[in-house]
Amino acid sequence: MRTMFGIGFGSWWKEQQLHRRRNGLSLGGTIIRFVLLLIFALFFGLPLLWLVLAPTKNENQLYNLGSISFGSWGRIGEAWDHLLGFNNAAILSWITNSIFYTISAVILSVIIVVPVGYVLATMRFPGRGLILTLTLITMIVPGSALVLPLFMELSLVNLVDTPWAVILPTAFFPFGVYLAFIFYATSLPTDLLSAAKVDGCNEWKLFQQIALPLAVPLLGLLAFLSFNANWNNFFLPFVMLNQDTMYNLPVGLATLAGVTPALHPELAQTASPMVKGDLALVGLIMSLPVALVFIFAQRFIVSGSLAGSIKE
Repeated sequence: MRTMFGIGFGSWWKEQQLHRRRNGLSLGGTIIRFVLLLIFALFFGLPLLWLVLAPTKNENQLYNLGSISFGSWGRIGEAWDHLLGFNNAAILSWITNSIFYTISAVILSVIIVVPVGYVLATMRFPGRGLILTLTLITMIVPGSALVLPLFMELSLVNLVDTPWAVILPTAFFPFGVYLAFIFYATSLPTDLLSAAKVDGCNEWKLFQQIALPLAVPLLGLLAFLSFNANWNNFFLPFVMLNQDTMYNLPVGLATLAGVTPALHPELAQTASPMVKGDLALVGLIMSLPVALVFIFAQRFIVSGSLAGSIKE
């Protein structure tokens, strides 16, 4: 038995040594890489673990129990009841609004971004360079600096305090346009386009039958990036929306945090039973959709992030 174990361990060790030689990694390099990955996992994972466990504990348990200890399942139901009791179950409206704003913006951005990137990459026309330059400038300028001009524009057409005030400004995704432009400029075979044109394909058929099917990984990446940006969008809805029933989750969470005794002891005389664990539950509700979308779209995200990295 010992001999068999020794032979098996020796074979495994030789395979590991061969694997490290093929990849240019020494034993020390492997250990350093593992330690660094472990440090980053703890750095990013512990706050998420705390967020998951905080709604299971009451106010005393948050301070007296360990940071990553579990409270009780019943406490989650109690936290949800407290959230439903705030402002006539406003959190349900916030969740519905976030879903509607995000899905609408993602659909519009993908519909707009991919054709624009294709046109900029495959066609030459007056003003093309200017459009690319403006797209890059828009990517660099902070989003908060554009809110005031957007507010003035939307005020002229009476769209402020409507869902369109949140959806339309985010439908144009400058980073997505540039990403689609880079993808088509480097990965779309020009010989294939020329052959299709000889066969009688017009520009719409070229895009529909050749360019669009090639961009499936890119579509997944763009959809995820747009979803993440719109789901966590705070400043634009905060400026554009006045009615609390139209808030999305980030603005609603800020409103909730501003009026609850959990974070403001001077409001302790109010009738609100809200505690810090209840606010953590809202944060968990906000984080969960992004995590689920990332898990299901992970294959497209990885392949889409590499799209256009190799020129055909």
